[in-house]
Amino acid sequence: MKKTHILLVLFAVVSMAGIMGFVLNKDATANGTTFDPRVEKLLAQMTLEEKIGQMTLYTTDWGSTGPTIREGYKNDIRKGNCGALFNSHTTAFTRELQRIAVEETRLHIPLIFGYDVIHGYKTIFPIPLGEAASWDLAAIEKSARVAGTEASAAGLHWTFAPMVDVSRDPRWGRVMEGAGEDTWLGCRIAEARVRGFQGKGIGQTDAVMACVKHYAGYGAGTAGRDYNTVDMSERFFRDYYLPPYEAAVKAGAATVMTSFNDYDGVPATGNKYLLTDILRNEWGFKGFVVTDYTSINEMVLHGVVANEKEAGELAVNAGVDMDMQSAAYQRFLAQSVKEGKVPMQAIDDAVRRILQAKFDLGLFDDPYKFCDTDREKKTILSAEHRAAARDVSRKSIVLLKNERNVLPLNRNQKVALIGPLADNKTELIGNWCAAGNFNDCVSLREGLRSAGIQTTYAKGCELDGHDKSGFAEAVKIAKAADVIVVAIGEKAQMSGEAASRTELNLPGVQEELVQELAGTGKPVVVVLMNGRPLVFPQLIGSASAILEAWWLGTETGNALTDVLLGEYNPSGKLPMSFPRSVGQVPVFYNEKSTGRPYDPNSKWTTQYIDSPNSPQYPFGFGLSYTTFEYDEPKVNRTTFKKGQTLQVLVNVKNTGSRDGEEVVQLYIRDLIGSVTRPVKELKGFQKVMIPAGQSKEIRFTITDQELSFYRRDMSFGSEPGDFDLMIGGNSAELKSVRVTMTE
Repeated sequence: MKKTHILLVLFAVVSMAGIMGFVLNKDATANGTTFDPRVEKLLAQMTLEEKIGQMTLYTTDWGSTGPTIREGYKNDIRKGNCGALFNSHTTAFTRELQRIAVEETRLHIPLIFGYDVIHGYKTIFPIPLGEAASWDLAAIEKSARVAGTEASAAGLHWTFAPMVDVSRDPRWGRVMEGAGEDTWLGCRIAEARVRGFQGKGIGQTDAVMACVKHYAGYGAGTAGRDYNTVDMSERFFRDYYLPPYEAAVKAGAATVMTSFNDYDGVPATGNKYLLTDILRNEWGFKGFVVTDYTSINEMVLHGVVANEKEAGELAVNAGVDMDMQSAAYQRFLAQSVKEGKVPMQAIDDAVRRILQAKFDLGLFDDPYKFCDTDREKKTILSAEHRAAARDVSRKSIVLLKNERNVLPLNRNQKVALIGPLADNKTELIGNWCAAGNFNDCVSLREGLRSAGIQTTYAKGCELDGHDKSGFAEAVKIAKAADVIVVAIGEKAQMSGEAASRTELNLPGVQEELVQELAGTGKPVVVVLMNGRPLVFPQLIGSASAILEAWWLGTETGNALTDVLLGEYNPSGKLPMSFPRSVGQVPVFYNEKSTGRPYDPNSKWTTQYIDSPNSPQYPFGFGLSYTTFEYDEPKVNRTTFKKGQTLQVLVNVKNTGSRDGEEVVQLYIRDLIGSVTRPVKELKGFQKVMIPAGQSKEIRFTITDQELSFYRRDMSFGSEPGDFDLMIGGNSAELKSVRVTMTE
């Protein structure tokens, strides 16, 4: 049987070689994009139905009992009516599906296999918002590199990540998938994740194609409600929401995914302005565009088309190459072409791009190159990958409070470990955890035990509900301890897609539990595990120390233990502002000034009567076990000409007794512009290690790019005038120097 299978594979590959031809003449070109000549040769042999098949993406039926696929889909593969599958992973499963495609079809065209590998495949890293809190681009790229390595070893070619949507509204559950509220930081993280997933290049057996999502504006849904409409000016869109998509595309992302929302009244999946005018014509994107799940069908409910046939026509004419799951293309597109409602050129261009991706992956040369079982076994959850996850996880933890230096813990202290997440594994990998298994996770209790810390344990309460019956036991062990560590937060499914919340408080009675524990008089260290900024006013007063730990993934317990014991000095900074109450939302650091800016001495200025304007914890905030002191920033010139570069220097001293990393942040304010400008904008940062008692001089270079924006006439560029350059450890505590740009 083995020999027979090998002969069949060789026959299929030889057949593909005959169809494609292996003489590489001058590359074919279509619409300014260069294609492998074999693409054109194959395209010429395809029927309209086979072309549309390449534009169709279906899901398998992978469930709790294992991988399956609907028999109808197998027939679609055999007929050439399906060009890609998602939720198809592991080498055994993908090999069998690929065998059908290359051995039982007329043209032997291989399939692309995709999957939502968002923050790890099997070795699960912190949720993306947590990774963004590391402000460590090398660590974030490493996380995506490990994810790409494991995913490709499991037979995958494609991940539906990174999500680069800017969001200023923590009610939206999908903030956990992104990089937070800031455009500039979001751009740099988008680039890092694309580089990590795609490695040295598409076609390498340790890389997967990145898919930038959700294009565009998905993070600005009205009222923080998922799948909701988006309404903003083009200037605001281009200044704040669009740049991370462009950054990811310019970093080489192979694919782009459309979003569910509309933009300027047109659903993104049918929006030619987004998909053709900007993405392809302005940015020069050469890869293929895929819809999000059933978003073609959903345009009917948006009310811009009468039926799914019209929806498919709108999508393909706008620039959508591949239809995810709706089957609108497969059912109606051939008829639309015959009726002249979709030009054949649009079909051919889409198929060219998809076939080119398959050639780039090397699937025509070896359709099973990603189906190496031995590599899969050696790669998945390797010791090296777990070590990387531990490192990225501890870098993602943010120290929000540390009253009287209760942290780090002393190894000789008696620790009462309490809370619904203290001995929990099921929630640790968070939402969008790919093929991760909570059984592979290290709980906080296990992490402390492995470090030799003796603890007493009580659950105290559940993550939600109103049951307080466990309070008494928790208080009892707390009274007998030197210090209390309480782990609380959200369930994994409380954040993520379709998980918007109207309240941002801790669920259930968890905050009441902390208050009861604080009543013992013992120091209380709170470890928060959650997927979004939360509101916890009572906790701030009750807790001695607070660690924002997000969902850290496989190495949660070890990473937290490293931080709790001071083996790692926390260095994370918030990528999103934490509000004082949900009534402040959206709250973000780079707001614009108004004609009546806030004045605490005047009622008639922009403010609340029941709360400060400022967030509880500002963007960029995070403490350390040491302290840092900033000198006044200096510049190499206070007046410079447009187009010249400017050097900004600041001396930062570690004034504490421990070595520590500091994220030195640079903000800019354009004081007078042709249109209103934000009170500050992040334009640079450096994460530096500074030994205790020592200083480092940090240097930033300002170019015209950092000073540019969409001006009154919608041209992009800078304007002469005065600028404040501000440097500090977070967006609220900054020292500044003023400079002037001349013509």
